[in-house]
Amino acid sequence: MAQVFAHGQLRLYLLALLEDGPRHGYELITALSDRFGGTYRPSAGTVYPRLARLEEEGLVRRSDDGRKATYTLTDAGRAELDARRGDLAHLEASIAETVRAQASQVRQDVQAAMRGLRADLTSAAQRARDGAHPVAGEPDPQRTASHRRRVEADAIVRRFGDEVRADLRRADAAAGVDELTVETLRTVLDTALRTMRATLR
Repeated sequence: MAQVFAHGQLRLYLLALLEDGPRHGYELITALSDRFGGTYRPSAGTVYPRLARLEEEGLVRRSDDGRKATYTLTDAGRAELDARRGDLAHLEASIAETVRAQASQVRQDVQAAMRGLRADLTSAAQRARDGAHPVAGEPDPQRTASHRRRVEADAIVRRFGDEVRADLRRADAAAGVDELTVETLRTVLDTALRTMRATLR
């Protein structure tokens, strides 16, 4: 991924993330990753030196809690943030555009992969139908197999729904559900539905 933050922008965004309350360094890294829908995650070597610099400038205060260090915005840090609200609004707009571009790329990649999968599944389903020859007077093995697969498919759909809902609830309770997550889920499910229907009689 290309450089996300121009000079000084990450410093500003760290101040903005601390405006809602104290955070550990790892929490700041995770918040940044969540803001970009997981497409960008700064390294500790990128974030911690900037936090140390902000501490030297008196914009944040560090307090050690066991093995973790908590960073809190100081009054000087709030003043700096207030003075740069315009820059922050521009940065937020830039981040939103980056997320939209990433969501678009994800949709294109998923759609291309699902088109190939749909063609493979359709071909496999047709071969299976062509090769089924039930014997008169005996249970239809094709119908028996169809029922078994339908039950298996029902279980897969239920398990998928349960796991997705659980993941979304956890994300919503933590850092929040990002636009990229919703767009990716919509694209994957819409494409999967069309692909599945193409394999049915």
